[in-house]
Amino acid sequence: MQSTETYLGLLQERGKRGLPLKRVYRQLFNPNLYLSAYGKIYRNAGALTPGVTDETADGMSLAKIATIIEALRTERYQWQPARRTYIAKRNGKRRPLGLPVWSDKVLAEVIRMILDAYFDVQFSEHSHGFRAKRGCHTALQDIYHTWGGTTWIIEGDIADCFGTLSHELLLATLGEKIQDGRFLHLMKKLLDAGYLEDWKFNQTLSGVLQGSIVSPVLSNILLDKLDRFVETVLIPQYTRGVKRKLNKEYIQLMSRAQRRFKKDSLCQALK
Repeated sequence: MQSTETYLGLLQERGKRGLPLKRVYRQLFNPNLYLSAYGKIYRNAGALTPGVTDETADGMSLAKIATIIEALRTERYQWQPARRTYIAKRNGKRRPLGLPVWSDKVLAEVIRMILDAYFDVQFSEHSHGFRAKRGCHTALQDIYHTWGGTTWIIEGDIADCFGTLSHELLLATLGEKIQDGRFLHLMKKLLDAGYLEDWKFNQTLSGVLQGSIVSPVLSNILLDKLDRFVETVLIPQYTRGVKRKLNKEYIQLMSRAQRRFKKDSLCQALK
């Protein structure tokens, strides 16, 4: 079995070289990935918060990892619907939050590590959200060092970004780089898992759950297309004109010089 660091390093190298990702699903049988995932999320504030079952981080064991792997090996793993709750926002509104069961959290973290290792190295250097060692501080550094001479900035916000992402576009985007039907089918089942609100099941026809471990990297994978469109199409098209803008002061100076030259030439001819 490969160590977590070795496998993720190989994924990063393939991502840098733009090579497709194959045979991902069978890597989900590696217990080392689950041990690394557990080490990353067991301290999280929600680790002891139950979803639709009583299962939490307290019940974690090697036997539970083996159970998850066996279900995946036989392609019988079923994502549980998340328990929906709401958290207050500053503007008085409420943000929906999905609380998955613990086994789903661990498997989702394994998937997040795989997707992040492969895709993050392909993202735009000007993308800073939900990325390791990046955030507001690196975005401000980018502005300070590379945006010299900027006089105005356009701010945009995607309303309910996580809740409106298209499942079809997301799966199609994953399929452009990941050539593994079993893994893509597992991701489709994750997106379609739904949620329980007041113990009533609701389908998720679009979007990814706010609160899911894997949601941020999935949104970055899809929105990377927007980043590339802005960088390769919009910026070149709208930051440079067809020709230079005429300098009125320069034109006036040249006009005066021409008149003075004509006047001096006429005077010289009269002499």
